[in-house]
Amino acid sequence: MFAEFFGGRSPFDQFFSHGGGGGDDDMDIDDPFAAFGMGGMGGMGGMGGMGGMGGFQRSFKSRPGNIHGGREKKKDPPVIHELKVSLEEVFSGCTKKMKISRKRLNADRCSMRNEDKILTVDIKRGWKEGTKITFPREGDETPTNIPADVVFVVKDKAHPVFRREGSDVIYPARISLRDALCGCSISAPTLDGRTITVTSRDIIKPGMKKRIAGEGLPLSKCPEKRGDMVVEFVVKFPDKLGQSTRDALGQILPP
Repeated sequence: MFAEFFGGRSPFDQFFSHGGGGGDDDMDIDDPFAAFGMGGMGGMGGMGGMGGMGGFQRSFKSRPGNIHGGREKKKDPPVIHELKVSLEEVFSGCTKKMKISRKRLNADRCSMRNEDKILTVDIKRGWKEGTKITFPREGDETPTNIPADVVFVVKDKAHPVFRREGSDVIYPARISLRDALCGCSISAPTLDGRTITVTSRDIIKPGMKKRIAGEGLPLSKCPEKRGDMVVEFVVKFPDKLGQSTRDALGQILPP
């Protein structure tokens, strides 16, 4: 049948014949790829467009450190810590040393150890509450993860005298009813340790405020400028009045 269709020779002879003769004498019978002109697996460079086995293998290489056990490593979510600062520290700026405990891989990249590390945070003048400071990849390290970022979020400490509103500081000044009606002078402290005198000759109503320019916190984007101090008057009413005082006030005060 082969003879009739292929001129007296099987087309598979060149693949399966072990005998000598013609151009087949130079074929490596142990190399199954020799018949296709590949020159053996050791000569894959002869494959032309594929650029050789070396290039073929390189195309499948992954980036080091991102694959573990056939699985791509994923970065852990950020680890958030509150960093509490006083208004005086925001006023002047300061440096905070924060100790964190974390896991780190040993040299064998499999076993782990616990270690402490000190992170230094420079608090800039005027930083607002909620400001974030990020330390990349300072979290736990394991064979299967990319360490998380450690993030510190600025939080104001409660202050015994002031409260903060942006770059302004609010000073509640408690005054008597007499001072509210007759006028008064008060001494207000400042964040840098000075005392300023605030005088009012007008009648002070409950909740009335007086603004003192430039006595607040530095502006975060322009630290050479400052917000204001807002004096918030709190009028103290007497708990009780004697009858004679009531009569006197009734005669003096307008209806």
